Amino acid sequence: MREEIINKLNEIEQKEHVKIIYAVESGSRAWGFESTDSDYDVRFIYVRDKKEYLCLDEKSDVIELPIDEVFDISGWDIKKALKLLYKSNPSLLEWFASPIVYKETKEASYIREVIPFYFSQKKLYHHYQRMAKTALKYMNNEKVPVKKYLYILRCILSSQYIVDYKKQPPIEIERLIECELPTELRDDMNKLLMIKKHSKEQQYVDCIPSLDCFILSKIGERDVSSFIDGESSWEPLNEVFRKVIEKNGDDTF
Repeated sequence: MREEIINKLNEIEQKEHVKIIYAVESGSRAWGFESTDSDYDVRFIYVRDKKEYLCLDEKSDVIELPIDEVFDISGWDIKKALKLLYKSNPSLLEWFASPIVYKETKEASYIREVIPFYFSQKKLYHHYQRMAKTALKYMNNEKVPVKKYLYILRCILSSQYIVDYKKQPPIEIERLIECELPTELRDDMNKLLMIKKHSKEQQYVDCIPSLDCFILSKIGERDVSSFIDGESSWEPLNEVFRKVIEKNGDDTF
């Protein structure tokens, strides 16, 4: 499948006249709890020829392929990506933490170097708490979608990781479990993971009291006044943008 994904990325480059500088797997496969029928959520960052950034009629800053049962592939222009990094965008931060990388160029390393400066403890903590609360509405019945169960737990563990370590959490569920889940809950969590990996996306499970209690004990905003926000200056990102488009100014797309 990796070869097929790389071929699709190459086709995008040729059709759209862009250079893909970074491409990864996101979603459940990157998190480590894909189902037997999970699709491939491929995300990428691309750059156009330098002259395209000097036009009044700006091109779209998003490229999306039609979604089907196997692939969900989309990407952001470098300019959009850097603007979102300024805001400590959670999706972008997770892309650069993905363990499944399909392509990474020198240009991508420029972005990776400045990510720590723009990571906001406050914004990511609130993001994961909001996601957990949103998914919690699926927990009102005796039967719970296993997918939502794991989404909530991943968000809870990620927000707790930020509290404990004051840095960006890993996206792999097993690493989060090792760092943040109490030992006495790990058997139940591992059973839930096994069900997810050996069933289809719409699988339901009975509520697990031990995990439910843990979730409820961790839901709720903490005092984040001591948390640090990201860099407020645009200049490091402007410098990355200039370096990337200069590097690709004479390339043939």
